[in-house]
Amino acid sequence: MTINITTDNSAFLFIDVQEKLTAMLRKDKAAKKSEILAKTAKILNIKTVLTEQYPQGLGSTIPQVKYCLPDSAKFFEKTSFNALDTEGVKEAIGEVKNVFIFGIETHICVFQTTLALLENGYNVFVVKDACASRETDEFKAGINLMEKEGAKIMTTEMVIFELLKSSKHPNFKEVQLLIK
Repeated sequence: MTINITTDNSAFLFIDVQEKLTAMLRKDKAAKKSEILAKTAKILNIKTVLTEQYPQGLGSTIPQVKYCLPDSAKFFEKTSFNALDTEGVKEAIGEVKNVFIFGIETHICVFQTTLALLENGYNVFVVKDACASRETDEFKAGINLMEKEGAKIMTTEMVIFELLKSSKHPNFKEVQLLIK
């Protein structure tokens, strides 16, 4: 990969991994992968930003993610589908070069936020297996269009090992246990 990815120049952006949204999904793979990424963020001390779409109606971030995050994680309630339209989100992401984005729903909030991140000059990595939509066609269309617009598509394991770089990383064994 020609893009320099480090824990210092990257951020994780969790989009709406909420109770009622995850309950609508046919599989909970995205929730499990989000939990792994939350634990990875905590272990590797990666800047972490979370959004919750209208939590009064859709519930809050699922507990298995919420309680695994770094203490420094920043939460934002939103009503806009594009998270960058929510006051403070772009500032919370800050001056990192790389944003790893994932969540629910792929073809709406993840998609619109990804396009905004690209327009703002970030290298955007969509973590495909940590994204979900209620409908398969919607999910596929969202992933395909984000890739065509310039986002890189990765999986949870690809992200983890790209951040670790080597089995000699001091947290390698701890992070590796998350995916076994």
